[in-house]
Amino acid sequence: MKRTIVVSVTAFMLAFMMSGCTAMKLGVKFMGFSPETQEAYAGMMDVVSATGDPAQAMMKEWQIVDKDITEEAIFEDMKSLAGDYNMRFVGEKNMFRLTAEENPTPDKVVHARIAEFCSLSIAKKMLNHSRFYGGFMPCRVLYVEYGDGRRYLISMDMTLALYGGTDKKPINAELMEDMKNVKKAMEEIPAIAAGYDIEKAAKKD
Repeated sequence: MKRTIVVSVTAFMLAFMMSGCTAMKLGVKFMGFSPETQEAYAGMMDVVSATGDPAQAMMKEWQIVDKDITEEAIFEDMKSLAGDYNMRFVGEKNMFRLTAEENPTPDKVVHARIAEFCSLSIAKKMLNHSRFYGGFMPCRVLYVEYGDGRRYLISMDMTLALYGGTDKKPINAELMEDMKNVKKAMEEIPAIAAGYDIEKAAKKD
């Protein structure tokens, strides 16, 4: 409740501080959204404000800190975990791997590979709700490795997909539960594969 009030007040203040009628309209519209929608957009704007990076605001990532976990082991873990979440591993793609001649410096991504997942039954329901969800299908986890050895798993944050809309196009209760399950899968599969203890993290939350 406090978060909602703060978000609403912040939006109202921003509307006054920003110049022009457009800013005012945006502030009023924002305050008219449901609490869940306000939370979703406010969370995204927090990341944009802190990092300046809209792409980061739409993603979740898990750093792979255990150097002994191989890339292949990570992908095998994700493949085997998919069934536990009623998802299917439907493919993978090697994007690129820099060669020595391509100057793989510490701050550059030297290797990227994608794992793809899908639940066909849920995908059909999502497309019937909005064909534009197809742009996010199949669900993807990106493996990224930097020249200095840092490695990450990155997946889309589905928060806005669930809560970013309005009453003009509501998601029915059954589809919402299905989408929550996909969100859970696409957060926990990479987290576990990256070596995180999700039960411990849940207790901490």
